[in-house]
Amino acid sequence: MGDGVTFAVIGGGIVGLAVARQLCIDQPGREVVVVEREADVARHQTGHNSGVVHAGLYYTPGSLKAQLCRRGTGLLREFCDEKGVPYQELGKLVVALDDLESARLHELHDRSVANGVPGVRLLDRAGLREIEPHVAGVAALHSPSTAVVDFTAVARAIAADLVARGGSVRLSSEVTGLRQVAGKVVVQTGAGDLTAERVIVCAGLSSGRVARLAGDGEDPRIVPFRGEYHRLDPSSAQLVRGLVYPVPDPRYPFLGIHLTRRIDGTVDVGPNAVLALALHGYRRRDVSPRELAEVLAWKGFRRMARQHWRTGAREVLGSASRRYFLSQARRYLPAIGLENLRPAPAGVRAQAVRRDGGLVDDFVIHTRGPVTLVRNAPSPGATSSFAIAEHVCRVALDPSGQ
Repeated sequence: MGDGVTFAVIGGGIVGLAVARQLCIDQPGREVVVVEREADVARHQTGHNSGVVHAGLYYTPGSLKAQLCRRGTGLLREFCDEKGVPYQELGKLVVALDDLESARLHELHDRSVANGVPGVRLLDRAGLREIEPHVAGVAALHSPSTAVVDFTAVARAIAADLVARGGSVRLSSEVTGLRQVAGKVVVQTGAGDLTAERVIVCAGLSSGRVARLAGDGEDPRIVPFRGEYHRLDPSSAQLVRGLVYPVPDPRYPFLGIHLTRRIDGTVDVGPNAVLALALHGYRRRDVSPRELAEVLAWKGFRRMARQHWRTGAREVLGSASRRYFLSQARRYLPAIGLENLRPAPAGVRAQAVRRDGGLVDDFVIHTRGPVTLVRNAPSPGATSSFAIAEHVCRVALDPSGQ
């Protein structure tokens, strides 16, 4: 492989591709190479998510998530308009099922306003039914600008734009080592080595492994959680117009089972969140004894499991029992039955866990010498990808400014 490139970006998901494209914009004429282990881009989290473009309802005001989500939404929509990628503002309802959840909606409304989310409003039961006639609940928060898109299509459009700007994507090139030599970094891959002035790691589920290759610390560690979905059959899909979400539990980063109308018109129900038995364990039978042993041996995972075992038990029950899964969905959409549920593809979330067992909520981005690492970019990572790219490029080009 070639030698002496300026920037190597490890990871061909939407964040890595957006970072590489931004480098081409910020540093015209410099060589930018994306190194991706798979035979195509967007094969993992980008290609297995719900397709929701989040508006920024949930995130702590002032956090990186809050800032980059709002900025990223605008940039994403502009890019989709420019490239002709379908983008639909279906709107989202966060639905309260009782008075306690209704009270928490007011807190969520205040947070949404602080984050600059446009058009959010609180609804009573009648207002909820005007938007989603078949959805149960006592109140709701409506976000009309929440949208859906095909993030795989977006990622491929970014890759094409990157190449048009002079960058390149090297597929089937799993990174096996990173060595610093004379102020540069030798990126070792199964398909040959390349030498770069700066390396940016956007490796998603593999971010911890690649960070260790760069000599970075073990904390936080990526723990993979599989999100399992069902899909409504066509007869019941018409019962849902947009996106229907539960009121989030502030103690837990996973939102719980919700209803998502996708860009193709299908409606997904889910996900639950169960420990994946491999970093890329999209199916129950996908097991990596080595990767599983590493997760179970991590003190942070065991501490997290002790803190959240009740929630974990419910999630496992939802995975094992379609009837229990259905009962959770029917709290919001009472008209559906088991006969309306069809299998749907699962996703895997790269959840960063600290040594103390805490779940890392915000984006984590830092620099170690000539290597910049995106250690945590969960939801709304895809939504925020263009804004994450701007931020990462600022950090990579001027680490003192991070």
